[in-house]
Amino acid sequence: MVDVDRLQRDLEAIFGPRRVSMRVVDLETYAKDMWPRLLIAYRDGIHAAPRPHAIVWPEHVREVISVVKLARAAGIPIIPYGGGSGVCGGVIPLRGGITIDTKRMQALRSVHSDELICDVEAGLSGERFERELARRGYTFGHFPSSIYCSTVGGWLATRAAGQLSTKYGKVEDRLAGLSVVTGRGELIETDGPGRALRGPSWNQLIVGSEGTLGVITSARLRVSPAPQLRVFRGYEVDDVHAGTEAIRRVLQKGLRPAVVRLYDELDTLINSFGSHEDEAEQETRGPVPGIATGALPAWPAAEKPKADRVVDRLIGFAKNAALGNSSIVNKLFGTVAEKIARRGCRLIIGLEGARIRTEVEAALTFHELETMGARDKGEDPGWAWLKHRYHVSYRMSPVFRDGAFVDTMEVASSWERLTDLYDSVRSAIGKHAVVMAHFSHAYPDGCSIYFTFAGTAPDHTAAVRLYDAIWRDGMEATTRVGATISHHHGVGLLKAPYMAGEHREAMAIFEAAKASLDPDGIFNPGKMGLREKNR
Repeated sequence: MVDVDRLQRDLEAIFGPRRVSMRVVDLETYAKDMWPRLLIAYRDGIHAAPRPHAIVWPEHVREVISVVKLARAAGIPIIPYGGGSGVCGGVIPLRGGITIDTKRMQALRSVHSDELICDVEAGLSGERFERELARRGYTFGHFPSSIYCSTVGGWLATRAAGQLSTKYGKVEDRLAGLSVVTGRGELIETDGPGRALRGPSWNQLIVGSEGTLGVITSARLRVSPAPQLRVFRGYEVDDVHAGTEAIRRVLQKGLRPAVVRLYDELDTLINSFGSHEDEAEQETRGPVPGIATGALPAWPAAEKPKADRVVDRLIGFAKNAALGNSSIVNKLFGTVAEKIARRGCRLIIGLEGARIRTEVEAALTFHELETMGARDKGEDPGWAWLKHRYHVSYRMSPVFRDGAFVDTMEVASSWERLTDLYDSVRSAIGKHAVVMAHFSHAYPDGCSIYFTFAGTAPDHTAAVRLYDAIWRDGMEATTRVGATISHHHGVGLLKAPYMAGEHREAMAIFEAAKASLDPDGIFNPGKMGLREKNR
């Protein structure tokens, strides 16, 4: 049992009364992230998520150390919290505890031009981080769909990937050093780029641990000069197999486009209902000022969304998938895509960087795609995707409001297993819901597949049962193929049961790191498939 009055006094002694909250509205807010399973519950009036005992907002690492020591002495859990944009239940306080919101630690301390390194605090939002770098003539190159509502620390904690990861890599590829407060209340500063060649990389032990080993307070990250030129183009390919083979050839030739997105037949068809090729959308033709040289578009809510029609179709398809008709809907629209659209699959390709290099690399990339049979559709589809690329992520509320649900499952594999992974997971999900997919985050050795599925059920119990069945069958299908259960959304609670199946004996290393850095098991208990310390 936690003495909440004493806890409040002790926390206020560290932070002062204005940076400690035990208000019900705050406890309710910090009890969840954007995990759709929770959103289903809240929509249905079931607020089942456990709440933290308190929320604190540190401004300095010494305050983080103090609160961790306090929690360790009292045996109270700690839950690190960034922007709350996660979709796997990674911040749910299963045992209550103290939620540490890092967003007041938000300084971009420095940018070192000679080393192309920046020092940044973990609570800085992705949008502000990128805009601050742009003002100085740089980019981090990390543009996740959550960039407007996620933090640098959250990216590191979940091994996030941005939409330009084919060129810039995932966040762990851009990491030079970390500062983290462990469960012992000790500050660890990992080796910087000059010393990381000696021995293991301690950065990679911490990054992706989702707050189970400690709280990340700052990082040293690699930056790149802001692009002088961006080139975007749309292509059509006959089918998924032809598209993935073309992408593989491009990347294994040593070419590095920033954006590679291949949509399967159903995803191509659904997006055509909100098509950027529509005559009413002439304003999207060609490069958009600012965006052409790397600027972020305005927050999606500031414009009239072009994605509404896509969302409407998702709702309709989800409702048609009820009562066991999902397989019929999937087959129907697969047939429509093949017989009516006659366009195969849409492929978006984009390159950016120094002007001359980008021009040459773009010409080589386009030549390779066309050699593999891809049909050039011009610049307009590429620029339209770039302008509207964040809209759908911020238009999911109507799906839940209208009684359905939607979620995404991102998995990844080597090229040799990719088609099997696509067929296996699509079949597993398609038994329960309408499912479509696109391929993105492509690399020389493999690629990620991003499945989007929509379903509905007559009541809450049935909805949760259906949702759980989708994830169970999808994850089991992924593991059977020998693929990875997550490319960039993390693990949290959602995928925790499948960690041992993927990592097997290597989970012992994770368990040993947990025992060493967090011997009392106070950091984010119950997550990542880690066994909890006996209480």
